[in-house]
Amino acid sequence: MRILIMGGTRFIGVYLTKILVEQGHDVVLFNRGNKPAPVEGVNEIHGDRTNATQLKEALSQEQFDAIFDNNGRELSDTQPLVEIFKDRVQHFVYMSSAGVYLKSDQMPHIEGDPVDPKSRHKGKHETEAYLEAQGIPFTSIRPTYIYGPQNYNDLEAWFFDRIVRDRPIPIPGNGMHITQLGHVKDLAQAMSQVLGNQQAIGQIYNISGNRYVTFDGLARACAIATGKSAEDLKLVHYEPKQFDFGKRKSFPMRVQHFFADVHKAMNQLNWQPEYDLVSGLTDSFQNDYLASNRHEAEVDFSVDDQILAAS
Repeated sequence: MRILIMGGTRFIGVYLTKILVEQGHDVVLFNRGNKPAPVEGVNEIHGDRTNATQLKEALSQEQFDAIFDNNGRELSDTQPLVEIFKDRVQHFVYMSSAGVYLKSDQMPHIEGDPVDPKSRHKGKHETEAYLEAQGIPFTSIRPTYIYGPQNYNDLEAWFFDRIVRDRPIPIPGNGMHITQLGHVKDLAQAMSQVLGNQQAIGQIYNISGNRYVTFDGLARACAIATGKSAEDLKLVHYEPKQFDFGKRKSFPMRVQHFFADVHKAMNQLNWQPEYDLVSGLTDSFQNDYLASNRHEAEVDFSVDDQILAAS
């Protein structure tokens, strides 16, 4: 298949590009050209997707069997792309987020659960609704927290920063909030297995690891990944509402239960996560955190110190 990936040079796109090329697809990346292509020789079209005129000029004469829209956050990002390819693409795969779900007393989130109209990811759900209304042969992917090498969000690295320096780890609440992480390679593999699957047309899939973990458990898993003893960790619990951090971030995850069932994807896409949490964190620690020498970098722990001083 000839496949267009919107983005393709950061995190998810890097893994997806490599997998699709290995599968023999003809992959084309559309991006600003600020970063090198993840696979030598892969075709690229450079442009700014937020400029609808530029997007149409660059892509209107192109033909693709499938499109992966990895970096559309708002409906206005994706609508021009749909207008170009509405009647001439076999499959449109959209990167949404499990963050669209409304908080619920009943967990895990399953596809079809109510969405939060005030969510910071509401643009994702608006795009999903638009794709369905337009009759596009689409599939939507809703990951929870994504981690792994090349992660540009401080998630696992936030824990590693403290563990390698033998610092206490401040954790909001009592440490028992339940969350869920999915390795980026597992996410990309699931996305690739959407292609050619007619059952996936019109469907939404939660994609993540198939186990859940508490905040305290995540800290301990990160310690194991670094080769340190989980029992020796000093976990400091605090009440976030007692502090004013301003715009500074005190913790890399939302302080709530946040996890989703992934069995629909496992069953319909013939997909199984390759990484358990510790093996995935170990991959990230060895092949990204240490490889980039972040363990030697200067880190601002002023928020931690504010919490620790009050504990």
